[in-house]
Order: sequence, then C-alpha cells, then structure tokens
Amino acid sequence: MDDVKDVAREVLSSTLPVVLMVIIFQFIFFENPGHMVIQFIIGAIMVTLGLGLFLIGVKIGLLPLGETIGAELPQRGSVIILLFAILFIGIAVTVAEPQVSILANQFEYVSGGSIPKYLLVSFVAAGVGLFITIAAVRVLLNIPMKHVLTAGYLAVFILAAFVPPNFLPISFDAGGVTTGPLTVPFIIALGVGLTSVLAGKSSMSDSFGFLALVLIGPTLAVMLLGVIYG
Repeated sequence: MDDVKDVAREVLSSTLPVVLMVIIFQFIFFENPGHMVIQFIIGAIMVTLGLGLFLIGVKIGLLPLGETIGAELPQRGSVIILLFAILFIGIAVTVAEPQVSILANQFEYVSGGSIPKYLLVSFVAAGVGLFITIAAVRVLLNIPMKHVLTAGYLAVFILAAFVPPNFLPISFDAGGVTTGPLTVPFIIALGVGLTSVLAGKSSMSDSFGFLALVLIGPTLAVMLLGVIYG
C-alpha cells in the first residue's frame, strides 16, 4: 500500500503541473476551447492512471526481477553463459521498450519505407545488448569506467565523420529512447545484482555507469546502419 501511495504522489507531482499549464494555455490562445479541454483532461487522466499502474509494476515486479537475475546468473554457470545471457536480456528488454517502437515507426515513415522499422529496432537492440555485456565484462575485469567511456565516445565521434547527415541525429535519438521507462529500471537493477555478486558489496559503485554505456551502444549501432545504407 505504501508503494501505491508513493507512486501516486510521484505521478501527480509530475503530471499535474503540465496538465494545468496546458489547460491555461488553451484558454489563453484559443476561442471556445471547451471541447479540446475536455478531451485533454480525459487523455491526461488515462495517461496518469496508465503511468501509475506501470510504475507500480516496475517497483513490485521489474526491479526485484532485474536484481534477482543479476545476482543469480553469475552463480548458475560459466562466464561465457553469463555474458550470452546478459546479451540476450539486453536485446529482449530493448525490443520490448515502447519508445524504441515509436522511434522506429517515425523513422520508417520519414524514410518512406526505404529502411524497415524492424531493421532499426534490430540494430538498436543489438547495440544495447552488446554494451550491457561490455559493462558486465568491465566489472569482471575491474576496468576503470573512464577508460571504457572514453573509448566508446571516441568511437562515436570517429564514426560520426562517416555517417550521412540525416542519420546523425537519429543515431543520438536512438541512444535517448533506450533510456525509457522499461529499460532503465531493469538495467539499473541488473547492474546492482551483478555487481553485488561479481564485485562484492564493497564495490557497489560499480553498478553505476551501466546506463552510460548503454547509451553508446544504440548510437554506434544506428551510425553503423547509416554507413551501410549511406
């Protein structure tokens, strides 16, 4: 019950100011906006309820699941099996991310269908899966985060020189949409679970940086897609 109250407080504090601002602007800039205001209020109520239910699901299901998987995987088999499992989980979570689907639909529409949306989703998911695996390897080998991030962003800037101009903004957008409401909680929880086993409780700071690496993966992947199609 406490989780429900906390989520309700978070959702209302996030959505209510925006809803009030939009309603005020509608009365200021439009004549007789009554019909639009009613439609907007109905939509805002649905969004608020949906977001609340989603966040409750994340708190009571997704976060504990991610942490449990991260803690149990290293104890169930070899390092190779562990890394392949993390790769698959990263791909699966990204494919299920709603924001990735929205980006893919818009991209297919803008490109006139020349690049199908499933191809963009595949590249983005592969990028996330690969770099969350790299994040796990970094914890295993105790590699400083600054070295991995420096190498990753150097690769981004180098590859950007060869990417067609119309693919460059899409590449960075791809990195942004993978930090959505489904991917972020799961990856953070997975990182906490992994580091609690692989690095020990004294090195829980290693769980930070998983998302920073995940941002690089889809950006590089879509840039690569642009180089191929460009």
